[in-house]
Amino acid sequence: MSNTSHNAGHEEPHTGPIKTPKQMAWASVVSFVAPVIVIIGLVYSVTSQNKPAADAANPELAVAQRIQKIGTIEIVDANRPARAGEAVYKAQCAACHDSGAAGAPKLADSGAWAPRIKTGYEALLTSALKGKGAMGAQGGGASTDLEIGRAVVYLANAGGAKFAEPAAPAPADAASAPAK
Repeated sequence: MSNTSHNAGHEEPHTGPIKTPKQMAWASVVSFVAPVIVIIGLVYSVTSQNKPAADAANPELAVAQRIQKIGTIEIVDANRPARAGEAVYKAQCAACHDSGAAGAPKLADSGAWAPRIKTGYEALLTSALKGKGAMGAQGGGASTDLEIGRAVVYLANAGGAKFAEPAAPAPADAASAPAK
């Protein structure tokens, strides 16, 4: 079989659909412009739709939510009497230590508290004030460091410790203060 019989029906060599430079220019323009037009159309359709406001029924509430305060400052009387350890425990610690959430040792669980009690009161107080493991820092919040210390003593003593409850510092004597 000769090569001439194979090419007898095909006089033209194999080529692509683009045969001239003009066709190449048009193909290049279309392949660039068409996606850009599609993207612009999509952006326009997404941004031009009528979307309901966050709270269309109550615009004042929507404005109030957008300009709400980020933080607050609470002024507390420094001369208020310090709360007892049990009161601080119920207000701040019971949520985790009653249920044992996130590995917190339960109240009165002497087995869980024994290794912690061995570290001493100061180590327990530091852990409570600065946080440890899943427990966040308790210092600097609504309770004073003295109150947190009393809660630590309450928890540890319920678990078998014999820590003395920290006493409130003596008020500064006005007569012993240096005159200005």
